[in-house]
Amino acid sequence: MVVYADLIFVFNFLMDAAILFAAGRVRKLKLNGWRVALSAAIGASYVIMMLFPALSLFFTFAVKCLFLLIMILVAFGFGGLPHFLRNAGTFLLINFAVAGGMFGIHYFLQSSGEVINGILFTHSGGLAFRVQIGLVTILVLAVVMIGWFQTIFSSTKRRNDFVAILAEVHIHIDQFTSTCTGMIDTGNHLYDPLTRTPVMVLEVSEWKNMLPEAWIEQIRSSNVDQIFTSVGMESFVWQDRMRLVPYKGVNHGTAFMLAVKPDKVVIEYQGQRFESAKVLIGLQGGALCSDGSYHAIIHPSLIAAG
Repeated sequence: MVVYADLIFVFNFLMDAAILFAAGRVRKLKLNGWRVALSAAIGASYVIMMLFPALSLFFTFAVKCLFLLIMILVAFGFGGLPHFLRNAGTFLLINFAVAGGMFGIHYFLQSSGEVINGILFTHSGGLAFRVQIGLVTILVLAVVMIGWFQTIFSSTKRRNDFVAILAEVHIHIDQFTSTCTGMIDTGNHLYDPLTRTPVMVLEVSEWKNMLPEAWIEQIRSSNVDQIFTSVGMESFVWQDRMRLVPYKGVNHGTAFMLAVKPDKVVIEYQGQRFESAKVLIGLQGGALCSDGSYHAIIHPSLIAAG
């Protein structure tokens, strides 16, 4: 049997380098290409050692761990024990995910006959699997799995970061209380120009049982000014709380938003409770979030004021 050590080295070098780069990106580390290449070369060299029976001492668990730590140290540096262990754990996690995903996809794509032919029956009655995967297949699957892992990890992190800016909002008006999830928008600088009162934006659908149906349709069609011409004609208990707030639209000039003055707004965020009476609730006709994660945009001053 002919074994091409150079091909084995290059293949493992590329695999180790790709996984090291993926681990660095997941950990948001500043990577040095030469250090990553040297670390990958160390890992590939260990595989070459396995071709020599005289070096069987290097096949022990302790030596494998030693090579792992050396690779992580060379590629990412030390930076303290917690930082170092997190880097090593991330590298191992990606390794296991890629390896497991490669074998899983390989056997998933096989036909039933191929899988049966790949099973070995031992004398003890157990089962063993003969792994028959070509070099090109391994490379393709490795690239797919590394990319997939990074995509899933990044999307999960973005979701966690997004959840971190969500808060529970309680709006109190007379005996009425409205509760919803709001997003804290640090870029929201909407104020009532006359009183300098901050405006928190709320989907009008949250108050669909409190507002006249005709008003809801006018808010959704951006004809808010027509609501004030019909004041007194519609039965609405909060008419004395209504305000008209001008704002800059995205695709047009100055527009107007119907706002309501509540008694108070209570915001629960990260275990803290913020209460404010100086706030207006601006009503938005459309959905603020396509997936319904939040239904209000919280003015940042309402958190700072707490």
